[in-house]
Amino acid sequence: MNLLGVLQILQNIWWLLILIGVMILIHELGHYWAARYFDVKVEAFSFGFGPRLFGFRRGETDFRFSAILFGGYVKMSGEQPGDEAAADPRSFQAKPRWQRLIIAFAGPGMNMILAVGLLTGLFMFRYPKLANSDDPATIGYVAPGTPAAAAGLKEGDTIVQIDGIRDPKWQDILLSEVTNAGKQLYVGYVRNGERLQTTVTPQLEEKSGLGTSGWEEQTQVLVGGVRPGMGAEKAGLRRGDVLLSVNGQSIRSLSKLHELIRASNGSPVQVVYERQGKQQSAAVMPAFSKLDGAGRWLIGVDLERPVVITQLGFVAALRESVDQNIKSASLIYQFLQGLIERRMSAKSIEGPIGIARLSGDAAREGPMAFVGLMAMVSLNLAVFNLLPIPILDGGLILLLLIEMIMRRDMSMPVKEAVLKVGMVFLMAVVVFVLYNDISKLLPG
Repeated sequence: MNLLGVLQILQNIWWLLILIGVMILIHELGHYWAARYFDVKVEAFSFGFGPRLFGFRRGETDFRFSAILFGGYVKMSGEQPGDEAAADPRSFQAKPRWQRLIIAFAGPGMNMILAVGLLTGLFMFRYPKLANSDDPATIGYVAPGTPAAAAGLKEGDTIVQIDGIRDPKWQDILLSEVTNAGKQLYVGYVRNGERLQTTVTPQLEEKSGLGTSGWEEQTQVLVGGVRPGMGAEKAGLRRGDVLLSVNGQSIRSLSKLHELIRASNGSPVQVVYERQGKQQSAAVMPAFSKLDGAGRWLIGVDLERPVVITQLGFVAALRESVDQNIKSASLIYQFLQGLIERRMSAKSIEGPIGIARLSGDAAREGPMAFVGLMAMVSLNLAVFNLLPIPILDGGLILLLLIEMIMRRDMSMPVKEAVLKVGMVFLMAVVVFVLYNDISKLLPG
């Protein structure tokens, strides 16, 4: 590995620590503030786990940094079943169950608030929206040999229903297929004014671990840039040109362009494009590139989809942020359900190594990308912590709700057994996620 690669890894780790640090601070502050509000004695507020490295004491609380920085905790007096301090009126266990429930929920709740707040601020500054996002969901490309092709779908078909969703946007279609590998989906579509129907069964893509149907949305194909010395630049193409056809075949998606260039096998292709409202054409010579391993024919253009950048007012930004976070949370739960039902692969899970790479990439892309990633990770952390797994906040909330229904405490042996099972399960998840991360880095 060269020096540049080492520096990039160090940058990734640095940005991961910043990202995780903010998540820990916000999450644990939620628990801390709620505990203080209900007069629960907080013994420690720790960044990380394990031995204490350094810190300071304010009042009765030890604010510390510990050796293992991936995580954190707020230690409250009498928090664990069987603690000697449980009899103290200021201990966690001595408080009414509804107060303990609020304290447990406050951590994930703060992560939800952070996710909503970050996206709201982002949308007030810069709200990117695909130019065709409100258009009907029209297919622009169907890959040969895929579930969409087997279902008889073609370019130009407009999807008007997918399962129980009527008049879906393309985002709805993507969410349906990625979480439903191996499950038959009803598809209603319109072709040449006639309403038709079929079924599509997304297949599991091994690399991503997600379901895919092999279709792509119809969209304009915009030249985002041209590469020096390659065919597109020599033929006079420029940034902002809209590609209309190649060798007489209409281009309605990025994949269609790639397919036509690949089919040229190195022969010149006739490209028709639009510039400032006028159509022009040029003969472009592809060049063979081996940058992606197997190699492919390229004409030297960086492609984009037309995006409209606006700024939203506070109310509109907040509404859009809440809507996107609700959709994202729903997708996370659909993904977990897909894992349990074996319709999705765990390969799509990103662990610390994957998140470090994403953190570094987002930071190098710019503040907007990093803030967007932070919002996504914050929401994921909230949802994960609310899972009904012992030792997580969701597990504690579930136990408290059960006790509230029973109107009595569970026995101490039961609580201790549940905590042990939760710890073992959590450690198994950590080991699996790390193994999954490392396996993605290995060749083959």
